[in-house]
Amino acid sequence: MERVKTQVSTKECTWADEAKRYVRLSIYAAVATITLKLVAWWISDSVGLLSDALESFVNLAGAVFALAMIQVASEPPDEGHPFGHSKAEYFSSGFEGTLIFIAAGTILFTALPRILHPQPLMSLGIGLWFSAASTALNLVVSLTLAKAAKRLRSVALDADARHLMADVWTSVGVIIALFGVALTGWNWLDPLIAVAVAAHILVEGFRLMRGAADGLMDQALPAADVIRIEKLLDGYAARGVRYTGLKTRSAGSQRFVHLNVRVPGDWRVDTSHELLDEIEERIAAALGDAQVTTHLEPL
Repeated sequence: MERVKTQVSTKECTWADEAKRYVRLSIYAAVATITLKLVAWWISDSVGLLSDALESFVNLAGAVFALAMIQVASEPPDEGHPFGHSKAEYFSSGFEGTLIFIAAGTILFTALPRILHPQPLMSLGIGLWFSAASTALNLVVSLTLAKAAKRLRSVALDADARHLMADVWTSVGVIIALFGVALTGWNWLDPLIAVAVAAHILVEGFRLMRGAADGLMDQALPAADVIRIEKLLDGYAARGVRYTGLKTRSAGSQRFVHLNVRVPGDWRVDTSHELLDEIEERIAAALGDAQVTTHLEPL
């Protein structure tokens, strides 16, 4: 006898509204940083700063797509999707990873000729101030999104936060390199750092795409969550209850648990179902919102 009990929040729309609010914050920040970085590039003619600005365009496109995917993920289950639409968030992570690859290619196309033919930079000091302001803004938004992603268990927010933090470190590297150009006069440092930026964001793009692939292939819950479930179930051994076939998976912000509960053969049906209710509720409480499927078997 298999039962499915869904322990999900009655505030699903609240989750979606809150997640979308944070993504909108990312969109506004991306527009602001694009403006600041393009101004920095325009006044300095630095391909390092141009590469930084191009990555911010990726941030903007990724955030807009994340907003659309969170809307899809928040849709309730229907006949064609009985387990809901939460996996849509993984498409956002994969899409952002793809955009990063495109941005890296553009940066390399722009920077490699400059290594062979370095060009002097103009008004570097003013350009660096604009770049530093955009970096500070990205840092604040990234930390805010990371905190929200952990609380809301949002794949899309987590991908956006990680990408923004990669952008922060990229910008810091560009600023340091351009200070080096100002101090040494070695103009070839500028395109060399742009190439390093491209390599760095390629690694981040690969991580995002790998994470999206793992999620779409029904990755198990983290080991710490599985251990928590096992300890909870082991506590029923004294009552003669056993369990088998424990399986877990995550889909965006949703969590799924399936197991077989084995009880003594002389137990009454109503007693067995009361036990299943208790186990399902305790697992859901231990994990947060979750859908727990139990299958009753006699020992």
